[in-house]
Amino acid sequence: MKKIKILTIALMVIAITMVAFFGVYTQVQNRMENQVKDYSDAMDLKGSRNVTLTVNTESTTTIKDAEGNVVEEELTDEQIAEKGYTKEEIPNNSEEIKNVENYKAAKEIIEKRLKRLGVDNYIIKLDDQTGDIILELSENDHTDSVISNVKSIGKFEILDSETNEVLMNNSDIKTAKVMYGSGSNTTSDGTSVYLDIEFNKEGKKKLEEISNQYVKKENTSTEEDTTDEESDTAEEDATEENAESTETEKEKTITMKIDDETIMSTSFDEPIKIGRLQLSVGSSATDPNTLQGYVEQAASMATVLDTGNMPIRYDLKQNQYVLSDITANEMQIGIYVVLGFIVVGVIVLLIKYKALGALGVISYIGFISLFMLVIRYANVVLSIEGLLGIVIAFALDYMLISKLIVKTDRKLEVWKEFFVRIIPIMILAVTFCFIAWTPISSFGMTMFWGIVLIAIYNSIVTNSLLKINAGKEK
Repeated sequence: MKKIKILTIALMVIAITMVAFFGVYTQVQNRMENQVKDYSDAMDLKGSRNVTLTVNTESTTTIKDAEGNVVEEELTDEQIAEKGYTKEEIPNNSEEIKNVENYKAAKEIIEKRLKRLGVDNYIIKLDDQTGDIILELSENDHTDSVISNVKSIGKFEILDSETNEVLMNNSDIKTAKVMYGSGSNTTSDGTSVYLDIEFNKEGKKKLEEISNQYVKKENTSTEEDTTDEESDTAEEDATEENAESTETEKEKTITMKIDDETIMSTSFDEPIKIGRLQLSVGSSATDPNTLQGYVEQAASMATVLDTGNMPIRYDLKQNQYVLSDITANEMQIGIYVVLGFIVVGVIVLLIKYKALGALGVISYIGFISLFMLVIRYANVVLSIEGLLGIVIAFALDYMLISKLIVKTDRKLEVWKEFFVRIIPIMILAVTFCFIAWTPISSFGMTMFWGIVLIAIYNSIVTNSLLKINAGKEK
């Protein structure tokens, strides 16, 4: 019975170790993805991207007719003069909007976008005088996409295609997200990606009114009570009437724009009463890479729409990658050194304590694996100092297990002695967790979770293994 219980715990440790170091892969949209969260590396380990956003000082040339309406078509100076139009240079950022309040609002929107995109490790600074925003990001495969998103204006508009009257804008949006849809035969139809825009209470009313007004119309003509003598004339009149009807009942369409770029121009098949629009992004696809591209495109649009309209237009002045001071070879050497110490420690336990040492090894490996998972899901940002905290936690757990094995009959004494000595370290770790500087907070977080896990894990797993070996039931 004792062997079965020990074997059960050992199998659980093996399972945790496999998950921690190899991952769990499942099929997602025709591709295999690791469902185990990745580590969050600080900029001193992975390198950083230094970005400077400056307030745009350019102007946009606008053509207006005699009534002051904006003319969309491109015209030469001669055509403008001939039609009696005027040309104006309108600053992209007027002097009225270039103030501290808008600069701070822009910074807040950028922070919202970074969080929406899952970027936890960043530094953002604002120059209150110039409005310039300096951003430092961790370098990864998505950094370029993140930068593109944070500097986007996010201006959303639904306009009358003919008059350019703004019918809806950002203030009508409640939330935006990405959705998926598949045909009955996924092999041939593939998967479709949609940008789902849900409108607030006021926006829902507007959308219903617009979809009623801009609904597709079917032209029908019925000729009744016409005499044989008047048939030809009636047909001619009907033709003219239908032509006039087509002219007068020409479908009214809306144009949807994001950052002044036309996304689509259309009319509605039927009135929309649910208060949401689903816009297809790309076409239905079965290729994983193509599908991922559509997903990223939809996610980008959802992010900028869901976080608000930037009050200031910014330009990307600097986009520079800064290498980490720690090279890949140095990191590998450090990992191998730590693994070497762990292997030596495991061998010492096995040689010195034999059967009890084997139980200690099982517990120790389980702790290491579980600790590496906790770090990921606790969103701990790993810096060089954070790695040091991990090594210290490994050492503390090893010392505790060794003492529990030596003093199996005095475990309570071991626990008291351990926690009396660890209290100052715990207080220091908690204090460091609340310091905004990443190197210090990373060390504090790894130490905090390490000590918490040491206490909980060893009180359950290590104590259970030792009791089982001693023939005592928990």
